[in-house]
Amino acid sequence: MSIYLHITHPSPVSIWGMTSGERIERLLGLSVIPVGQESLASLPQEDSVLLIRGDYLFDDRLIKHLGATPALMLQLDAPVRRIVAAHVAAGQAMEALALLNADDAGASVSAAMLGDVQVSTPADISVHFQGKLRKSEAAFVLPIKAESKAVLEQRLFDWSYKGVTDLVTKWVWPWPARHVVAWCVRRRFTPNQVTFTGFLLVLLAGICFANGLYAFGLLAGWLMTFLDTVDGKLARVTLTSSRFGHYFDHIIDIVHPPLWYMLWGLGLPTALAAGLSMPLAAYFWLLLIFYIGGRLVEGSFQWVLGRFGIFCWQPFDSYFRLITARRNPSLILLTASLLVGRPDLGLVTVTAWTVLSTILLFARLIYAVKVCWATKKPLRSWLLDVDSPPYVNTLAARIFSGRARHTDP
Repeated sequence: MSIYLHITHPSPVSIWGMTSGERIERLLGLSVIPVGQESLASLPQEDSVLLIRGDYLFDDRLIKHLGATPALMLQLDAPVRRIVAAHVAAGQAMEALALLNADDAGASVSAAMLGDVQVSTPADISVHFQGKLRKSEAAFVLPIKAESKAVLEQRLFDWSYKGVTDLVTKWVWPWPARHVVAWCVRRRFTPNQVTFTGFLLVLLAGICFANGLYAFGLLAGWLMTFLDTVDGKLARVTLTSSRFGHYFDHIIDIVHPPLWYMLWGLGLPTALAAGLSMPLAAYFWLLLIFYIGGRLVEGSFQWVLGRFGIFCWQPFDSYFRLITARRNPSLILLTASLLVGRPDLGLVTVTAWTVLSTILLFARLIYAVKVCWATKKPLRSWLLDVDSPPYVNTLAARIFSGRARHTDP
């Protein structure tokens, strides 16, 4: 059975380089066949049709849900009650199109015309929890107007941002990343090009660290971490992610941090290296073993227990993700050590924090196993219940849920 796609009421307004219709077609890809209105009445009866208004900006999750859910209409109740999208049988296409063209298409009207089709609002559709972005955020459908372009682009950018992440990515990078992403879109830079630039900076930072050029190395390192934020957001807002880019980016992210710390140690002046409480090799082994151990704990939790990241389990874990011994918090320690003229302390503190973080993660894993064993139930992320007691209106909900306060256009 084929699924056809028809965009009605197309808008010429470009959001992150694409109209809403172009965005929908790119999102659904080869799973649908675009058709014009003149073809709707003659489609094979066994097929189905997606009808979507192009003068609205849709949350990606809603479009995917509509594409996978036949006999469904999406209705907005405010400011005007209106059917804005539908997935119906081919034989119902013209009746459904009439509803999308109406200004006041309530559930009673659609039920009378298409009795077997369910009418839902965005709030009715359970797509709030975003495992990959580690947050829970209500889906949105917003009217597109030329004067609201900047607001709509900001909404998409905010939607693409992770809820649970480190403190630098969460609070320092969003504003500059928003503008650099816009610059990349205007100049047609791809996420893979940004990722490759970051890879070159990884190499440059490592070379500088190994030669004791810590200031230049930190400059390259911080710029790389910033571009690591930019490439992901650019891929999400422009729907240009690729399998190669995904794995290339993640391999870089996983491999380079412990190598940076080791190269930092190799670059220490002889006098500072000699003053360490342990041989350099001991620090290197501790860094490597506990860094890998921490990653294995995270993977074990997700694959075996939660089917979501350990940092999304309980609010404590989300808070810990802000400062856990990942690259950005560790770079803060290295930067602070250089500012006080003691780069040797940078190696010591990063090693100690890596060890302590992994021990804590392992303790959380053991506790999670005990909870599963005691309750005989799979673990559940607190973000799934962020709108219910005991989490609703808490500081954790405001920080991590992704529910930013927006002014709708």
